[in-house]
Amino acid sequence: MRIIITKDYDDMSRKAANIISAQIITKPDCVLGLATGSTPIGTYDKLIEWYKKGDLDFSEVSTVNLDEYRGLDHDNDQSYYYFMMNHLFKHVNINLDQTHVPDGTEPDSDKACTDYEAIVKSYGGMDLQLLGLGHNGHIGFNEPADEFPKFTHCVDLTESTIQANARFFEKMEDVPTQAYTMGVGTIMQARRILLVASGKDKAEIVKKAFFGPVLPQVPASILQLHSDVTIVIDEATASLL
Repeated sequence: MRIIITKDYDDMSRKAANIISAQIITKPDCVLGLATGSTPIGTYDKLIEWYKKGDLDFSEVSTVNLDEYRGLDHDNDQSYYYFMMNHLFKHVNINLDQTHVPDGTEPDSDKACTDYEAIVKSYGGMDLQLLGLGHNGHIGFNEPADEFPKFTHCVDLTESTIQANARFFEKMEDVPTQAYTMGVGTIMQARRILLVASGKDKAEIVKKAFFGPVLPQVPASILQLHSDVTIVIDEATASLL
């Protein structure tokens, strides 16, 4: 495990984008595992900037995203497909047929998860998986539990997550209560993992996840057992290390 401590969020985003761009340059047909949320946005912005300068070519890249809300279609502005389109895909020359997000419109959760796991396996796994980090140590939608989930699965969102998301929807009944997510086992099959975190509010969980015991109650702690993990955090996040 390698930890890179950066000055601030912008510096963190640049260094993370450097790692991803190096992956694309050295293997143009690489498979990238991608994440959503506020933390990776700066990283995606840098990748778009470098693409527009002519430094990056996404034409052969394939992507698989970590997760998607169950019940949201691609046009819903809260869906993770919509997020990826607006924060990366539509700004670069990636082949959209080679971008994959779990199908939130599939009502059969077993089918949705089995189909998505098959897509990931058809690529032979991810060359590089980008991850964020939840305040409780979750990666993807793998929340603290009694065991590490192995494969893509359907999760019930916590009440706190549902309430936090309510502000983005007109009616409470429109707020998703479930999501499809890659399992910890699927994530761990990536050849390289890149985790980004920023802000003092993530300092405690970074210390707990990467300097404490490996426990399913702290899902990100499993990354201690991966052979090639890079963690890029800013000084505030590293304040307790």
